Amino acid sequence: MALVGYLRGPDGCPWDREQTRETFRDQFLEEAYELIEAVDEGDPAAIAEEVGDVLLHTAFQIQMGTEGNLFTDAQVFATLIAKLVRRHPHVFELTGVDLDAGQVLTNWDDIKRAEKSAGDRPSAIDGVPTAMPSLASAQRLQRKAARTGFDWDDIAGVLDKVREEAGELKEAATPEQTEAELGDLLFSLVNVGRWLNVDSESALRKANQRFTARFKAMEEMAKARGLDFKALSLNEKEALWQEAKQLLR
Repeated sequence: MALVGYLRGPDGCPWDREQTRETFRDQFLEEAYELIEAVDEGDPAAIAEEVGDVLLHTAFQIQMGTEGNLFTDAQVFATLIAKLVRRHPHVFELTGVDLDAGQVLTNWDDIKRAEKSAGDRPSAIDGVPTAMPSLASAQRLQRKAARTGFDWDDIAGVLDKVREEAGELKEAATPEQTEAELGDLLFSLVNVGRWLNVDSESALRKANQRFTARFKAMEEMAKARGLDFKALSLNEKEALWQEAKQLLR
């Protein structure tokens, strides 16, 4: 915090002094994604570096709050500690209580809802940030709804819903209907991931990475064989795709 305060001070960096919460917004999000990428790659050194970058942006947010007399670092951490203690009564208050992870999440939501009972978040599905990626947002909404009992009895119902939404997409007659039905299909697929305990955002991100690696391998193989990749037929490209899949498996 002292270093960030110095950077923002009169003897510090002009660029750092000019930054605001708004100018840091996209950078903060970018650093968070870089941390997620490092975690996916399992590189400890990269994870440590990206955690540091996220902490740096957090420190800047705290510093700007202090400068505006909005809050101090002590208030930030005191609020966080109080929240963690309050939402873990099975750890800090009750003795001899053995809860599984699902029960802990249910209790967490109940306590959180009680904290917001003044009217800020009257709905059980409130509190999902609008800036979240859409797949992650859909999964979080579904989890919140499921904890109220609004859920399928088994995954068979979820898969039936996917087939239903795919049929409705096929029958869509206007661009607006197509967009709506595609959205419903994606939402249903996220629900499948939730039932399978698969994070949809991570699954799609990893699928993107696999596609990128395989496509680039296709291009490299075509180049090594003196072939014009764009001029290849679809069947020829498919053969290269299957070869790339085997190569990168």
